[in-house]
Amino acid sequence: MRRAPVLVLASASPRRRELLGRLGVTFDVDPAGIPEALPAQDSRAERVARRLARAKALAVAARYPALPVLAADTVVVRSGRLLSKPADEAEAWSMLRELRGRRHRVITAVAVARGRRIWVGHAVTWVQMREYSDHEIAASIARGDPFDKAGAYAIQDERFHPVAEYRGCYCNVVGLPLGTVIDLLRRAGIAVCPSPELLPPECAYCPLLASVRSRRGLDTGS
Repeated sequence: MRRAPVLVLASASPRRRELLGRLGVTFDVDPAGIPEALPAQDSRAERVARRLARAKALAVAARYPALPVLAADTVVVRSGRLLSKPADEAEAWSMLRELRGRRHRVITAVAVARGRRIWVGHAVTWVQMREYSDHEIAASIARGDPFDKAGAYAIQDERFHPVAEYRGCYCNVVGLPLGTVIDLLRRAGIAVCPSPELLPPECAYCPLLASVRSRRGLDTGS
């Protein structure tokens, strides 16, 4: 029998659902369904992402007075320009060509709302893209891969493999920085102590999880 949920995930993203499930918590899913319009230019990208994550959490929290609600928002920042999800093929082409061979930031803000309280945090990862070809861009677009992803790509895409290297939290680029999530859930009163074997292998090198581990610890399996 399924355990009673301890929180609600305010996101339709299958990647966020999969990552949150790796923390060993039981949750329901109820997407916020609010617009994610971004300003074309903003030097305070972190503030934009935090505002959107907060708005999503509060929108869903109104429907769940007894459960905490977790929401997130991811933006890609290249030369001061904010990139969200491409609206069409032309925008996907533009984003992937702009990012090709260059470095950018990925920012994911996370918000946890519980009753009248809300906790918000964010993570930043630097990503260096490889010199992929126009043919590879076309193949990715033909598969429909870019259209639900900030910046039009997925770091975990094994067919496109657009990323050369990154510095920071891998899961942040996927869409949910687990170290930030664990910290916020603990602040909201939800005990989270995932087993390392349940986490993506990249988490073994994550600076965010190392920080959480040093403060309160992850389950060591011993």
